Amino acid sequence: MKQKNGRNRSPKPSIIGTGLIAMDVLSTGDDPQLSKRWAGGTCGNVLTILSYLGWNSFPVTRLNGETASRRVLRDLKRWGVNLDFARCQPRADTPIIIHKIIRNENGEAVHRFSLKCPHCGSWLPTFRPITVAAAKKVCALIETPKVFFFDRVSPGSMILARDCAAKGALIVFEPASIDKEDRFVEALSLAHVLKYSSERLDDIQALGLKEKPLIEIETQGEHGLRYRSGLPSAHTNKWHNLAPYPTAALKDAAGAGDWCTAGIISRLGEHGLKGLVRTGAKELQAAIQYGQALAAWNCGFEGARGGMYEVDQQTFRRQVSKIEKQGSPSLSEEAKNLDLRRDGSLTQIPIRVPPSTGRPPSPSRTQDACCF
Repeated sequence: MKQKNGRNRSPKPSIIGTGLIAMDVLSTGDDPQLSKRWAGGTCGNVLTILSYLGWNSFPVTRLNGETASRRVLRDLKRWGVNLDFARCQPRADTPIIIHKIIRNENGEAVHRFSLKCPHCGSWLPTFRPITVAAAKKVCALIETPKVFFFDRVSPGSMILARDCAAKGALIVFEPASIDKEDRFVEALSLAHVLKYSSERLDDIQALGLKEKPLIEIETQGEHGLRYRSGLPSAHTNKWHNLAPYPTAALKDAAGAGDWCTAGIISRLGEHGLKGLVRTGAKELQAAIQYGQALAAWNCGFEGARGGMYEVDQQTFRRQVSKIEKQGSPSLSEEAKNLDLRRDGSLTQIPIRVPPSTGRPPSPSRTQDACCF
């Protein structure tokens, strides 16, 4: 990405992203000492995966100098993520998310999340958005981003979204919940690509939208996903369903959505918004299916990006190619019938606001005072 100070010029496509960047603590047994600790969070994973796929990734976040942030920064650096904007002021404690993989009564892998320390029971730090001042400073330094990604709505993220859109970037929004309604409406109006999970956001309402996103993608867990498009050369009058690729040995489904998002961006975002608008119907479907193939590949490993630590890139490319060559499987009747229970119009879907967790705010410097 070209910056105004002339540094970091690169032929690689670039992505700016802000949102949840956390330390994932993955535990697959009773001994917490056997846990793995990686950079995570939706935004953190998407940007790291894109760096792995050959992009210049620039997370905009507030990592400080405590233990968890140092682990996150080391991991991001390992995968070539650019850290120029990773320590925005005022700095804040890094969110920590506990991931535990257990087996249900059928022997299937089940992923559980926790925001409490497994050692002492203290609440762990959670997400804090970048400030308006920090966002403006970043805007003054960047010139030619191809994509802007965000998964949380805040005044700072909206400043970045508007600035990147004005510079020709493709805006990708992947909300986890609906918080402040007016900001959410603005975020939807700025997004060119909207992707969300039916398991987290069962329904999304237009909330008075004047324009719909160019591409809307709803993932449906084991049923695959559906999408619709307003692109000139890939316009759809209704939802198109795509079944998931099969996974030979499902070890963990966590992070599958992040891999899917990164795969779609890598195929559709290389030339920014102008490139997206020129996308044809076959290209669009191929890009989404590439994302699904990456998601299926990742399910064969433990952790949201576990495969990156277990195989080299040549093996990764070969294995993903093999998944793609299997072809798109047919949809089950149950998956097809999902659309019969939904209205296809974004403007008529009832909104669902997740209930509050009721948890207290995290105190300052929680990690160092706690066990991480």
